[in-house]
This record gives sequence, structure tokens and C-alpha cells, in this order.
Amino acid sequence: MARKNVFGIEQGDLPSSLGVQHERPLAELRPLAGFEKPLKRASPVGAISQSLGGINERAQRVEDLEKQLAKGQAVVELDPELIDVSFVSDRLGVSQDDQDLLEAQIREHGQQVPILVRPHPTSDGRYQVAYGHRRLAAVRQIGGTIKAVVRDLSDEQLVVSQGQENNARTDLSFIERSFFASRLEQREFSRDVIMSALGVDKAALSRMIALVTRLPGTLIEAVGPAPGFGRTRWADIADLMEDKPKHQAALKLIEEPAFKNFSSDDRFLAVYNCLKQVPEPARKSVWKDGSGEKAVRVSENGERLSIVFDKRVAADFGSFVEHKLDELYAEFQQSQASGG
Repeated sequence: MARKNVFGIEQGDLPSSLGVQHERPLAELRPLAGFEKPLKRASPVGAISQSLGGINERAQRVEDLEKQLAKGQAVVELDPELIDVSFVSDRLGVSQDDQDLLEAQIREHGQQVPILVRPHPTSDGRYQVAYGHRRLAAVRQIGGTIKAVVRDLSDEQLVVSQGQENNARTDLSFIERSFFASRLEQREFSRDVIMSALGVDKAALSRMIALVTRLPGTLIEAVGPAPGFGRTRWADIADLMEDKPKHQAALKLIEEPAFKNFSSDDRFLAVYNCLKQVPEPARKSVWKDGSGEKAVRVSENGERLSIVFDKRVAADFGSFVEHKLDELYAEFQQSQASGG
């Protein structure tokens, strides 16, 4: 695929982690895009020969540049409007404060690290991000071109590059990494590819995906990255969501307009506290013994009836009733059968 308006190749901009190296000295690479190397003046015949030689040399340099771009061996500057996001997101949102800080840093110091893109697999002349989505968004706000390394990447290579770059910077929270893994599996990427992208072993990956399958995707996306909370607290939420009324209450909570105004960690806590609340009983009553002592407390809601024996009043009464349960249940069945 031909690249147009490609310029600004700078050796110092090449990240060592990408293994990007120029095959020719930088002094020879610089004229590739601008063709600024002057021709020597000589006799008319010699000038024509030198001009033809210069044209051939320039054509060869353009071809060299195209080969370098295909291999991802150069940092180029691209129009941000020609770049699309990855086909699978690894983030659950970025706080506006963090994005504003990144934008301010790029305004002051320039873009220090290039993003990684590939030629778009379905749109000629466009590109697709492997990593650097936040930098792309910041440069779009600031204006101008964005530094990028262009590589021909398969879908598998793109997601591995995407995951490993964020892994190296410990930039994703537990739930983001788990949700990313689940999305990749839904797209039928192999477990080996996903493990490589996230840098985890088979057992850890299985736990991550298993946890996500117990949680509604709408809830995960509404809460966001929740960087302050790891696997244990998300597992607590998954356990609490097994209770149907609590499940419904949590899904109702995330639809409230005010919920979106909280930080991601505060949204997590709001959901957790909502799930932890015990529903108010629809009925409460007390049974008293012959002396008027409150020996048994009864509470009932839509799903269960609880009977609590106060051992301070009748220490063995609860055990006595427990041993009578078979007899009481048989009496109950007989009563149901007789319509009593």
C-alpha cells in the first residue's frame, strides 16, 4: 500500500522495545521524502546523465522508504483523522483528569513515544491503532500530526502488541484486563494468544474469564476500571449478584443519572454497598413464652422467612424444634393433602 505525505523520520524517536532499526545511515534516509539532495552541475550531456541518475536514485529511495514503512522500521507522522481505533478495546474508560494531564504534557514537551498502527485491513488509505489510543485522542485535541510506527500486523499480532504494551506499563486495572481477555475469547482468539497478550498463565486466565462471565457486561462497563479494587472485591460483587433482588437493584442503580457523575472507584463502592444492603423485612413478629419472655423472633420478606431463637430465654428450644423438623414437615404435608 502506498503511503503519501510521509515525512519526519527521526532515529531518536524509535522506541528500543519495538526493535526498530534503520538499515541505512540516517543521513541517507532523510532525503527520502523531500528529495532535497542537490544535483552536481556539469556539461549538458553530463547534466542530463546525472539528472537521470538522480531520478533513478530518488525512485530507489522512495522504494526503500516504502519497504521500511511496510516493516515498521521508521517513525512517520500521520494525520490523526486517518487513524481508527483497535477493533477490540482494552479500556473501560479514562478519567478526564488523566486525559487532560496527558494532553498538557504533550502540549509542553511534544509527543515523546510514537503510537503503533497497522494499515487498515478493510479501508484503503487508513490505519488502525494497536496501542496509543490516549495519545491519539490527545493529539486530536491539540491538532497537528501524530508520530507513529506503521507495521503490517495480523489480528493476533495486533492484540498481543496492544495487551503487552499496557502490561509493561501496568496501565490496566484487574477488571479491564479480565474484560479484555473475555472480549478476545468471544472473538475466538486462542487462549495462547490471550495469555501472550496479558502476560498471564493458563490458570490465572481461566480465573479472570470465569469471573467476568458471572458479571453482567453492562455493570462492568458502567462501573469502569475501578483501579482501587482487585480480584477479591470483584469476586465479592459476583457472589452478591447471585441474589436475584440484589442483582436487579444493582442494575437499576447503574441506570441512575447521578451514578455516572461518580469516579470509577466510587461507582464500584456504590454498587458494592447496594448489594450488601439486607432488604427490609416485609413482616416482623415476636413469639413469647409462658412467662412473657421474647423467645423467638420471626421476619419475612419476598423470598424467605427467618426464625431466630433467643438462647438467653430458652437455651435448648431451638435444638428441640430442629429435631422436630421431620415430624413437623410430615404434618405439614398431611395438612396440605387434606386441604387444611
